[in-house]
Amino acid sequence: MTFNNKTIIYILLYAGLRVSELVSLKIKDLDFLTMNLKVVGKGGKYREVPLKPELAETIKAYLEDERKNSPFATSEYLLVTQRSGRMDADTVNKVLKKLGKTLNMTIFPHKFRHTFCTRLLKKGADLTTVAKLAGHASIQTTASFYINTSREDKQEAVGLL
Repeated sequence: MTFNNKTIIYILLYAGLRVSELVSLKIKDLDFLTMNLKVVGKGGKYREVPLKPELAETIKAYLEDERKNSPFATSEYLLVTQRSGRMDADTVNKVLKKLGKTLNMTIFPHKFRHTFCTRLLKKGADLTTVAKLAGHASIQTTASFYINTSREDKQEAVGLL
């Protein structure tokens, strides 16, 4: 897997970004000192997402290798391709489709965002924090999408009695 592809997957999974937010990331949005990522979300609203150390290391490796040797190394955007100084959403979808084919599964970028939010909630993060990290305008949005108790969760809960 290339650093570029790994960077895409790690950002989607560990920062919970929408594809449009991912391809809009600029190098100046990264702050390795404070370990934060500045994200421009829907409606031009800004939010900060903490960088998990593994994500920071993956981004640094990408910047020092593939990105540095790209024909568009001077682009302000984080993700570039061999033909453009800014990766687009279609390219992200193609990368994930190709990876999915290799793994014999279908991979949708929004599933990574869903996994990000679901894992946070399952690990005990409160709904308000998850809503802020996801960039949801309303906590109701987060609740309606991510508070869907599965059969296994219900069985596990009853097992606690």
